[in-house]
Amino acid sequence: MCVSPVSLCFNTRKKMPLTGHSHLSHKGGTRGVFVLKQYRLTKKQKTLVDTIVAFGCSVKEASAKSGYAEGESGRVTASKTLRLPHVQEYMQQCIRQSIGLNATIASRKVLDLASNAKSEYVQLEASKDILDRAGYKPVEKNMTLVQGNISVNIDLT
Repeated sequence: MCVSPVSLCFNTRKKMPLTGHSHLSHKGGTRGVFVLKQYRLTKKQKTLVDTIVAFGCSVKEASAKSGYAEGESGRVTASKTLRLPHVQEYMQQCIRQSIGLNATIASRKVLDLASNAKSEYVQLEASKDILDRAGYKPVEKNMTLVQGNISVNIDLT
């Protein structure tokens, strides 16, 4: 079950964060003026994305916590919202930030496994992973097998 989301990607003092997604639209008239329109996330869209990223909720759970309609109609609306390019872009920003923040936890866990795991196999694999990420990957050994018939004829006459 989801809890209320924590703002991950933007300062909460800003009402509606701008995404980098923009859209060219034609504004009437004979001169053909084009206007670059920046999409802004609504509070509901932002809350939906923040809830999904922060807690890993299903769309149905996150839609209920984000103020969408109850039941199936809310899930459908939230699902359509998540397909909008500017909402997807915001979600990707949040995911990148979340992964970046949690990378130190993962790194510490691998170091802990390398030195404190009960299984020597786990210690070895964690140590290999650390060395690999530090740029000390072992030389890959390839073995090539050739199969077939070889005939040699030597004529000494």
